[in-house]
Amino acid sequence: MAFRICNFERKIEKRKASTFSFLSTFTAAAPPVQPPISTAQLLRHSASRPPIAGAGYHFTWLSMMKRVWRISDASQTEAILQRFSENYRKHSWCYTIARASANTLWVRGLAGGAASSQPAWSQVFALFADRWSHADSLVKQDLRERVSHLRDELLACNGDAEKIERILADRGVLLFRRYADGSAVVELLKQLKSSPQLALQAFDWRRRQLDYWTPMTAEEYSKAIVVAGRLKNVDLAAELFKEASNKQLKSTSLYNALMTAYMFNGLAVKCQSVFRDLKREATCTPTIVTYNILISVFGRLMLIDHMEATLREINDLNICPNVSTYNNLIAGYITAWMWDDVEKTYRIMKAGGVIPDLATHLLMLRGYAHSGKLDKMEEIYELVKGHVDQYGIPLIRSMICAYSKSSDVNKVQKIEELMRLIPKDDYRPWLNVILICLYAKEDLLDEMEHSINEAFKRNTSVTTVGVMRCIISSYFRNNAVDELANFVSRAECAGWKICRSLYHCKMVLYASQRRLIEMEQVLDEMDKVNLVCSKKTFWILLKAYTTWGEKDKLHQVLGMMCKHGYGIPTNG
Repeated sequence: MAFRICNFERKIEKRKASTFSFLSTFTAAAPPVQPPISTAQLLRHSASRPPIAGAGYHFTWLSMMKRVWRISDASQTEAILQRFSENYRKHSWCYTIARASANTLWVRGLAGGAASSQPAWSQVFALFADRWSHADSLVKQDLRERVSHLRDELLACNGDAEKIERILADRGVLLFRRYADGSAVVELLKQLKSSPQLALQAFDWRRRQLDYWTPMTAEEYSKAIVVAGRLKNVDLAAELFKEASNKQLKSTSLYNALMTAYMFNGLAVKCQSVFRDLKREATCTPTIVTYNILISVFGRLMLIDHMEATLREINDLNICPNVSTYNNLIAGYITAWMWDDVEKTYRIMKAGGVIPDLATHLLMLRGYAHSGKLDKMEEIYELVKGHVDQYGIPLIRSMICAYSKSSDVNKVQKIEELMRLIPKDDYRPWLNVILICLYAKEDLLDEMEHSINEAFKRNTSVTTVGVMRCIISSYFRNNAVDELANFVSRAECAGWKICRSLYHCKMVLYASQRRLIEMEQVLDEMDKVNLVCSKKTFWILLKAYTTWGEKDKLHQVLGMMCKHGYGIPTNG
C-alpha cells in the first residue's frame, strides 16, 4: 500500500509540474499565496481511514485522491488564473473543438469538487466561453445549411404532393432524427416562410410519420400554429394547440403561438380568452412576449384603451418592457393617427434605456411621413437610408406622398430621386395620380403628360373631379389647347371622369385664339356625352362673340339665354 501511495504521489507531482509549466508559458510570475496543505498530508489523512471492502476499492480510492488534489490546488492556481485570463485576450489560440471538449470535462469535474474554488474556475469558464459559443454557432450554421438543401428540393417540387413526401422520406427522416429536439423542423418552417402552405405540408408529414420514433416538441407545434395563423386557418391552429396540450406539451410559447394566430386574424376576443387561460395555468406564466402580442392585437384594431391598459398591467407586474413592446405601441398609435402619442412613446423608450432598433426607426419614418413632419422624417431616413432604399419600397411611397402635400421648394427634385429607387414594374395607380397632380400644380407640362400617358398605358382610370380639374388647369395656364383637346378625347375613350369644366376650358382657350369654329364644335362634343349647356356655357359664348365682334351670333346667344330662363345680362 505504501508503494502504491508513493507511486501515485509521484504521478500527481509530475502532473502538477506539467500543468504549471503550461500555465507559465502565458503568464508572468503570480503573486505569492499562502501555501496550502500538501498532497502527502492529505494522502496520509485519507490512508488513516478504514479500508473499503470490495474489488473496486483501489479505483474508488484513486478517484477520490484525484479529486482531493484538485481541491487543494484550486486556491494555489486562482491567482495565476487571473493573470492567465488577461493574457488569453492578447493571444489568438486555435484549439480544435475536440480539445475544447476535453478541457471542458476536466474543468467541470474540478468545479464540482469544491465550492470554495468557484471564483477561480469561473475565470476558467470565461476563458473558453468564446470558443464554446463559436462551436455553437458552427453547429447552428451546419443545421441551417442542411435544412436549406432540403428546403430547395421541396420548393422545386412545390405543388406535387407525392414528390414532396418522397423527398421528406428520403432526406427528412435522417435530418429530423439527427436533431431530436425539433430544431431542424423549426428551422425548416422558418425557411419556408414564403411558402406557408408547403411548410404546413412538411409539418403534417413529420407529425404523421416520425412522431412515434421522435416525439414532437412544443417548439415545433408553436411554429406550426403561427404558420397556420398566417394562412388565416385559425381552426387548424386551435386543433394543433389542442393536440399539443393532450400530449402534455403545454408551455408559454404554445399559448403565445395561438395568441399570435388570433392576432394575425384580428380576433381580439379569442386572443384575450387564450391569455386568461394562460394566467390560470399552473405550470406557465405570461411573459413580456405574451403582453407584446396583446398590445399588437389591440393596436391593429385601434383599441387604444385596451392597449394602454395592457401597458399598465406590465408596469404593475414589474415586467421590463423591451423594444418589441414599444414598437407595438408605436405601431398602434400610428394606426390610430395619434402622432403626439407616437413621439411621446419614442421619447420614453429612449429615456428608459431601451435602444431603438431598425423596426423602431422604420415605424417612426412612416409616422413622420403620414403626419407631414418632413424635418424629422428626413432625420430618421438618414439613419435607415441603406435599408429603405433596398427593401422599403412602401416607405418610399409614403415619403413621396408626404413631399407632394408639402410646400417644400425642392419637393419635385426629392420626389424624383425617390422615384428612381422604385422598380419600373412596381406600378401603383394612386402613386401615378399623385405625380400627375404634382406636375400639374407645378406647371411641368411635359412631365405631367408623361405620367398621363403612363396611366393610359396601364389602363388606369381617374374618377375624381378634383384630379381632372387639376389637369385642365395646368393646360389652361400653359395655353395648350391642342394638348388639352387630345387629352379630353383620350379621357372619353378611357372612361375617365367627364365634367363640363373640360369642355368649358377648351372653349375659353379656342376663343382666346379666335378659333371660333372649333369653339362651336365643342358644343357638339358636349351633346355626345349628354352634357347640356349651362349658364356658364352661354356666358363663354357671349364673351367670345363680344370680343371678336360677332354681333349676329351674339344676338343668337342672347335669345337662347332668354329661352332657357337665364335672362339678358345687364351689360349686354
